[in-house]
Amino acid sequence: QVQLVESGGGLVQVGGSLRLSCAASERTIGSYSMGWFRQAPGKEREFVAGITRSGRNTYYADSMNGRFTISRDNAKNTMFLQRNSLKADATAVYYCAATSKYYGGNSVNDYDYWGQGTQVTVSS
Repeated sequence: QVQLVESGGGLVQVGGSLRLSCAASERTIGSYSMGWFRQAPGKEREFVAGITRSGRNTYYADSMNGRFTISRDNAKNTMFLQRNSLKADATAVYYCAATSKYYGGNSVNDYDYWGQGTQVTVSS
């Protein structure tokens, strides 16, 4: 069972940049499709981006308007989420997730393993 640990959250100024990391416990991270979700206060957890096992294919929620970039480095057992020009609406707890299925999907039900989340607060 893979364990996931997010890092890189914190307090960020509007207009600043964000780079989150998700470290996996297993060296076989390449066996998992992975994704990022976020949950803002009072809202449901929502899909942000997904990436296939090799990293060759990525996909994003339409609502993110192309503002995020997901990537992975299987040699380092790590996945990343990058965003520039942050706005206040990016404030949320960000979660990484993994599944052994080839295509992870965009629903929380599509993923089997979750990290504990990392808080991102964007302030003006």
